[in-house]
Amino acid sequence: MSSSMQDLLSQVDIGNTFGAFFIGAALAAIFFGLTNVQAFIYLQTHRGTDITPYKLVVFWLWILDALHLALLVHCTYHYLVTNYDNFGALTEIVWSFKLQVLVNVLIIPIVHLSYVHRIWILSKGRTRVLPAIAFGILVVLCSGVAIPVVWAMYKCHSFGDLIRIEFWTYGVVGSAAFVDIVIASSLCYLLVTSRTGFSSTDSFLAKLVGYTISTGSLTSVCLIMVIITCAVLPKTFIFLAVDFLAAKCMNSVSSEDRANEGYRFKYM
Repeated sequence: MSSSMQDLLSQVDIGNTFGAFFIGAALAAIFFGLTNVQAFIYLQTHRGTDITPYKLVVFWLWILDALHLALLVHCTYHYLVTNYDNFGALTEIVWSFKLQVLVNVLIIPIVHLSYVHRIWILSKGRTRVLPAIAFGILVVLCSGVAIPVVWAMYKCHSFGDLIRIEFWTYGVVGSAAFVDIVIASSLCYLLVTSRTGFSSTDSFLAKLVGYTISTGSLTSVCLIMVIITCAVLPKTFIFLAVDFLAAKCMNSVSSEDRANEGYRFKYM
């Protein structure tokens, strides 16, 4: 390796860039393990029943989550093993990094739509048309914001080019956090207004409200942290590591919700 290349490498903080990239991928693998356990519990709970659209959604989300992790592993291996001393390759965006963005964009609206289905269930005995249409439009519009980002991402060739689409990144992540907050608030409202006056049922509903607030806050905080770290530390990959966790956290929370489905609505 030439002396000029060594000088360039000495100016790059590997810990804040590809070190953060590696930590994010490692933590994403841990969250994927939790998703596997939760998906297994769900399938065991509903073993012997007919194949439903909801089961297909569970299976499809698991495939996307596994693919997302595989792409992260490929990115990490490409940068830290295959090209660990090739500065030119470290600055270029590998194909698997671009593809994982697309997979992430696919996962988020599917998870949101599954919660819209949950709102539909809780709206039993009430007006269902307006909530379904409103939240369906909300999810579709927020997903539409991600289309320009995916297109711009595939036109980027180096990590420096990502600065040009920074504004769109804020829009995608911010819209996803907004949808999370709106859905969590709506679920809490529907649960609170479903009280029956029986202490056991109302106590169970109170636990569901606490669960909804905690899980909704967790995913929203992760998404907001992506925006903050990207704005404050734009020359590092810390925001990418947080983004990896946000995708896995959202799918893990959704899987936990599916695993507890039989208990969450036994009083509804």
